[in-house]
Amino acid sequence: MRAGELAAAAGVNLQTVRYYERRGLLDEPDRSLGGHRIYSAEAVATLRVIKSAQRLGFTLTEVSELLDAARHRHGRGEGAGLQARAREKLVDVEAKIADLTVIAETLRAGIAAGCDDLETCAGDPSCPLPFVELGGQA
Repeated sequence: MRAGELAAAAGVNLQTVRYYERRGLLDEPDRSLGGHRIYSAEAVATLRVIKSAQRLGFTLTEVSELLDAARHRHGRGEGAGLQARAREKLVDVEAKIADLTVIAETLRAGIAAGCDDLETCAGDPSCPLPFVELGGQA
């Protein structure tokens, strides 16, 4: 299939296909006699895997490393496999959730305290919003 057909089948735009190809995430496609890129059906699956991994929080660099490890079947037991990477990503996600929970609780306290003016609130020592700490002036 041609690049536009691949993009449509995978639910991405044509620029994404070309970008992933430049980054080495997609294998170099064959070329038609007219020079058009011709992709295999496997490229659709690869694109879907890439997009799914991104939705799980993996960067393109991490996705590239995972794809490379899978293609070459190396790195097992060395922290390069999906299991190890998924555990690391889960730790990162749980840390972000903890940070976001603190932020949400602080914002709820600010709303409950009736904070309407940033300058007034920031100057009030009883204000629950940590303006001074967030600004690095603690």
